[in-house]
Amino acid sequence: MRTHYCGELNSSHIDQEIELCGWVHRRRDHGGVIFLDLRDRTGLAQIVFDPDRAEPFSIADLIRNEFVIKITGKVRNRPEGTINTDLTTGEIEVLGYSIEVLNKSKTPPIQIDDEHVHDDIKLRYRYIDLRRPLMQKNLQLRSRVVKELRTFLDKKGFLDIETPMLTKATPEGARDYLVPSRTQPGSFFALPQSPQLFKQLLMIAGMDRYYQIVRCFRDEDLRADRQPEFTQLDIETSFLNEDDITNIMEEMIGSLFKNILDIKLPSPFPRLSYQEAMSRFGSDRPDIRNPLELVDVGDLMKKVDFKVFSEPANMAGGRVAALNIPNGSSLTRKEIDDYTSYVGQFGAKGLAYIKVNDNMSGREGLQSPILKFLPDDVIKSIIERTKTKNGDLIFFGADRTKIVNDALGSLRNKLGQDLNLLEGKWAPVWVTDFPMFEYNEDEKRWESLHHPFTSPNTDDIEAVKKDPGATISRAYDLVVNGIELGGGSIRIHDAEMQKAVLDLLGIGEKEAQEKFGFLLDALSFGCPPHGGIAFGLDRTVMLMADCESIRDVIAFPKTQTASCLLTAAPASASSKQLHELGIKLSKPKSE
Repeated sequence: MRTHYCGELNSSHIDQEIELCGWVHRRRDHGGVIFLDLRDRTGLAQIVFDPDRAEPFSIADLIRNEFVIKITGKVRNRPEGTINTDLTTGEIEVLGYSIEVLNKSKTPPIQIDDEHVHDDIKLRYRYIDLRRPLMQKNLQLRSRVVKELRTFLDKKGFLDIETPMLTKATPEGARDYLVPSRTQPGSFFALPQSPQLFKQLLMIAGMDRYYQIVRCFRDEDLRADRQPEFTQLDIETSFLNEDDITNIMEEMIGSLFKNILDIKLPSPFPRLSYQEAMSRFGSDRPDIRNPLELVDVGDLMKKVDFKVFSEPANMAGGRVAALNIPNGSSLTRKEIDDYTSYVGQFGAKGLAYIKVNDNMSGREGLQSPILKFLPDDVIKSIIERTKTKNGDLIFFGADRTKIVNDALGSLRNKLGQDLNLLEGKWAPVWVTDFPMFEYNEDEKRWESLHHPFTSPNTDDIEAVKKDPGATISRAYDLVVNGIELGGGSIRIHDAEMQKAVLDLLGIGEKEAQEKFGFLLDALSFGCPPHGGIAFGLDRTVMLMADCESIRDVIAFPKTQTASCLLTAAPASASSKQLHELGIKLSKPKSE
């Protein structure tokens, strides 16, 4: 029906007769001449209809925005003074010879060029929202990213292998989406949170290098970078160690950014241990473009009379840390109060501060309500350790280590954005040497920091059992600009070690056999050393597209309550369907 796409036209097509199809983006009537901006996924083309051609002119006069049309015309230069440099087709226009209305349109609830439409309206009429040039650009970018990743992995000898969507529940840290079985009444499949166990089985099967661009499902509370169904690039390898895997992935991400965005990332990527990341940045997902760092001052506070500082300084699992803000003394009291309220959401009880007016004048050169509680030698040591200069401001966090890290780590990110402190555009970093386990104080049990199949950095089973809290895992995460793009690990390939880890997590022998018997059996049949990684495709594209939410790079996303406004899903099932599944509905007890 067409010979060209709208956005492809340029001066090389002058005097050519062409056919275009698309949507009417805008109609303008200028002194008897009608202009139509025709839009398709490649861009806009300006079509001119002259009253000398009566029939197409009369049709063009009746056309409105979002009509679907086909035009035939001749490409020509735009008149002098009318060139639009903002458009790739801005040097040319098409003189319309004929026009065919393929479909009319009601007045759409979304104006294509309106950026201030409520999210609910966008999602209800997503097929119209997706016509917006920005959304078209984002989905085209996503397609290019997928193609680039496939090309790279194919060249590296990886096999694209599908794994089941209907599977068995596994402990991945979130609720499963359950699917009732009609043929096995009372039994349920689970939609995969990841293909973790299947890709390990593929390594045992000798597939050696696997990848899959796969849908995953997690029934969890949503936020900007989470959806109940999402897409990840899943990778697993055999006979490679941590450095081998991260080197290949580093090459892949570097190639992706170079070929898609023409961005050269640093090589090699910097590396931080988990402990160093938490100590310096308060987060295992640090944005290292931000020069602000947390500085421990707990040792200076152990003997001060100020219990807000001295108690956490002397407490096991406590931390007192300082965050120096260059030129921060210009912050107003209201701004400081706002930041105090901000850290409150992370459990912080307050936000102490010191303004540094003259760091050579001792306490006389400082301004703070807490100075009266601090001896001169402590003040001097704080100034020296935080390397403050005149005009700086020091924020303090004092509490349990997790609260301090969460509060100051998040404050660090916010200050970096608010004060325009970020240095550079892109900053990848590997975070390694994670703790194997973390202790759940509420449930009084150990939990996997990543997942139960991550290998410890020792083959000594008894050492792991003796001190789980001191055990380091062979895990690694890739963080770019403070966003975790991917995470992976070397896996446990020994059945006895796997049983020991499951036991530490409170999964006894009987339960382990019921849930993971197939894996434990497989590990005993010649399992190679193996490891892998998974990248969030949605997050990666979101980052590359400079968007704030993964919803902007997913064609049909869900809302914050995991519903689809377009199709009105989830929906109720018929009584016949429920009967076939052996399911009887009852109202929640709260009702």
